[in-house]
Amino acid sequence: MLDLGISKLALIGAVALIVIGPEKLPRVARTVGTLLGKAQRYVNDVKAEVNRSMDLDEFRKMKDTMQDAAREVHQSIQSSASEIEKTFTESGQMLSELSESTPEPTFPQYKHPRKNWRLKQGATPQWYKARAGVRTKALSGAARVARYRPQKIN
Repeated sequence: MLDLGISKLALIGAVALIVIGPEKLPRVARTVGTLLGKAQRYVNDVKAEVNRSMDLDEFRKMKDTMQDAAREVHQSIQSSASEIEKTFTESGQMLSELSESTPEPTFPQYKHPRKNWRLKQGATPQWYKARAGVRTKALSGAARVARYRPQKIN
């Protein structure tokens, strides 16, 4: 852009001091600074808008290419599925022709055993468990500690 060095800035400042005067120079410098800031913000906004529009164009192109690729994949899948369906129907027709000539085997139908799991009882009788000393009732932790705690010998 502009090549402004320190010597050129000093020369511009000296001329401005002589032309404008020392009383009005700070106010004019503030005004010029704010105008330059607004101009820079406007230029930056324009650059950002141009970049956004370029990005949108790129995204649209990318979206179009992805949609085209998806359509191609969809068409290829449909064509292969239709080919597979044709082969299955042809093989099904062949099987139906073969099955018409041979009788179909019959199997006995499944019969549920009609057992009720709620009524199921243990195989070992209660009198045998009582004689053998098998525990038939669960104990809580505290009851188990109290039952099996060693007794004090007096």
